[in-house]
Amino acid sequence: QTRSLLGVFEEDAAAISNYINQLFQAMHRIYDAQNELSAATHLTSKLLKEYEKQRFPLGGDDEVMTSTLQQFAKVIDELSSCHAVLSTQLADAMMFPITQFKERDLKEILTLKEVFQIASNDHDAAITRYSRLSKRKENEKIKAEVTEDVYTSRKKQHQTMMHYFCALNTLQYKKKISLLEPLLGYMQAQISFFKMGSENLTEQLEEFLTNIGTSVQNVRREMDCEVENMQQTIEDLEVASDPLYLPDPDPTKFPAHRNLTRKAGYLNARNKTGLVSSSWERQFYFTQGGNLMSQARGDVAGGLVMDIDNCSVMAVDCEDRRYCFQITSFDGKKSSILQAESKKDYEEWICTINNISKQIYLSENPEEIAARVNQSALEAVTPSPSFQQRHESLRPAVQSRPPAARTSSTGSLGSDSAALSALSLDSLVAPDTPIQFDIISPVSEDLPGQAKSSGQSGRRTNPFGESGGSKPETEDSILHQLFIVRFLGSMEVRCDESPDVVYETMRQILAARAIHNVFRMTESHLLVTCDCLKLIDPQTQVTRLRFPLPNVVLYATHQENKRLFGFVLRTSGGRVDSRQTSICYIFESNNEGEKICDSVGLAKQIALHAELDRKASEKQKEIDRVKEKQQKELNKQKQIEKDLEEQSRLIAASSRSNQSSTEGQFVVLSSSQSEDSDLGEDGKKKRESE
Repeated sequence: QTRSLLGVFEEDAAAISNYINQLFQAMHRIYDAQNELSAATHLTSKLLKEYEKQRFPLGGDDEVMTSTLQQFAKVIDELSSCHAVLSTQLADAMMFPITQFKERDLKEILTLKEVFQIASNDHDAAITRYSRLSKRKENEKIKAEVTEDVYTSRKKQHQTMMHYFCALNTLQYKKKISLLEPLLGYMQAQISFFKMGSENLTEQLEEFLTNIGTSVQNVRREMDCEVENMQQTIEDLEVASDPLYLPDPDPTKFPAHRNLTRKAGYLNARNKTGLVSSSWERQFYFTQGGNLMSQARGDVAGGLVMDIDNCSVMAVDCEDRRYCFQITSFDGKKSSILQAESKKDYEEWICTINNISKQIYLSENPEEIAARVNQSALEAVTPSPSFQQRHESLRPAVQSRPPAARTSSTGSLGSDSAALSALSLDSLVAPDTPIQFDIISPVSEDLPGQAKSSGQSGRRTNPFGESGGSKPETEDSILHQLFIVRFLGSMEVRCDESPDVVYETMRQILAARAIHNVFRMTESHLLVTCDCLKLIDPQTQVTRLRFPLPNVVLYATHQENKRLFGFVLRTSGGRVDSRQTSICYIFESNNEGEKICDSVGLAKQIALHAELDRKASEKQKEIDRVKEKQQKELNKQKQIEKDLEEQSRLIAASSRSNQSSTEGQFVVLSSSQSEDSDLGEDGKKKRESE
C-alpha cells in the first residue's frame, strides 16, 4: 500500500513539475516582452530627440515639427521609465517566486527520490546477504557484519523515506503558493504601472494630444488638396504633351532651334567592337562649357567625352541609321559618331556643337551672336579637313582670339586666364604658364632626356611572371609602397627650392578647375621605389608616367588639406633649348599626403645611402686595384731577380761540369791504355769492337 500510494504522489509531483515548467516559460515570455517593450520605448524616445540633428535633403528647418517631436520624446521617455519600473517589479514579484519553486523545491523532490531509491536498493541487497547465512557452523564474525549491515541499511531507508514523504506532502502546499504568489505579484506590478501612467497623463498632455490630432487632420486635408491639384496638372500636361510623344515630331510644327549654346538629351553612341563590327549604347549627353559630357544611368556625375572647342561636326551615313552625325576633336585624334532620336534633335545637336566650337558661349549674348553667325542649318556644317590643314588655319585665330581659356580634360590654361595670372606669384610661377589637367606622357622629339621613359611608360606587367629576357628595373629596390592618387594637374615653375612653389601651384590648379568646371580626375596607382616614382594604370597595370627619383627635387603636402600633395620634377631641355626646366605635379590622395611625402623622403634617403655606399665601394675597389697593380709589379721584379739568380747558378754549374768532363776523359784514356797492354791480341780486337 505504501509503494502504491508513493507512486500516486510521485505521479502528481511529475505533473506539477511539467505544469510549472510551462507556466514558467509563459511568464518568462511576459518578462522578456516587457524588457523588449521598455528598450524599444527608450530607443523611440532617443530617435525622436535626434530628429533635429537629421539633415533631410527635402526637409527645411521646421521648428514646429522639431518642438512637437521633442515633446513626444519627453512623454515617451517618461513612459519608458514606467516600463523599466514594471520590468523590475515583474522580475522581483513574479519571476523570483516561480523560479525558486522550480529550481529549489522541484529539484529537492527529484534529489530525495534518487536518494530513497538508492537506500531501498541497499536495504534489499543487505537482506539478500542476510538470508544466505548458513545454518551450519555459523561464523559469528560474518553474522555480526551482515546483521550490522542490515541494521544500517534499514535505518537509512527509514530515515530517507520519512524525509521523502514529508517533502511530497509539503509539495502540495508549495504548489498553491508557487501558483498564486507570481500571479499576485504580476497583478500588483500592473496596477502600479497603470497608476504611474495615470499620473503622467495629465490634462495638459491630453490637451497637447488633442492639438496634435487637429494638426494631423489639417495636414491630411492639405495633402488631399495638393493631390487633387497634381492630378489636374497631370491631366493638363497629358493633353498638351500628346504631340511630343511621337519619336520624330513634324518639323513644321516643332522647328529646330539653331541658336543654342547648351544642349542635353539622350543619344546613341557608336562603339567599335571589332574590325567591321560595332555596337550602339544609349546614354544621356550634355554640354558643359566647351566640353561634351555623358552620364550613364545610375552614375552620380557625368564624364568627359571630348573637348568640343574648335571641333568639327558633320552629318554622316552610318550603318543605314538615320540622324547620325560625327564630332571630331580639335587635334583630329578623337572622333565620335552619335545618333539622335528625331530630326529636330539631330539639327539642334549639330547647330549647338557648331556654335560651341566657335566659342560663342563665351560671349555675353551667345544666342544673338549665334543668330548672326548661323545663316543656314545643316549647310553650315562642313566636313572636317585634315588635321594639318585645320591646325594651320586655326593657328592665327587662336593667337588673335579674345582672352578665354579652353576647358578640356587635357587642355591648358595659358595667357587666356588673365584673372588667374594676376593672382600668381611671378617669382614662383611664370605668368601665361599652361596647365595640364590630364596625364599625358611628357616625351616628345624635343625631350631626348625622357625618351627612354617613354618606352617604359607603356610597359605592361607580364601576367605569367616571365621576364622576357629583361629584368624589371625596380626588382632590386628594397622599398615598394603603393598609393591611390588622382591627378589634378601640372605646370612649369620657375623655382624649385621652396615649398611655396608647390602651394602656389596647388592654388592655381584648383582655381583653374573651379573656374572652368574641370571636374574629371584620372585615378592611378603611385608606386614609390628607391629608383623612381611610377604612375600605373589600375586597370591595365601599364606604367603611364615614370619620374626618376634623382630628378624629384622638392615635395610637399598642403598645409590645411592633407589630401593634396605635389612634387617638382627637374628635367633637362631638348636639342633646341638646353636649359633645365622644372615641372610641378599636383595630386589628390585618400588622406595619405603626408605618408606619400614621407615615403618619397625615405626613398631618397635610401637612394642617397645606396649612392654613398656605391661610391665607397668604387673607391675601395680602386684602392684594391692599385694595391693589386703594385703587388704585381713587385712580384714581377722578384721574378726577374730570381730568374737572374737562377741563370747565374746555371752558368756556374755549366762551367764546373765542363771542367770535370775534361778530367774524366783523361782518366778514361789512361785506364784504357793500361788495360790494352795487359790484354792479348784477342782481347784487343774485342776491345776495339766494343
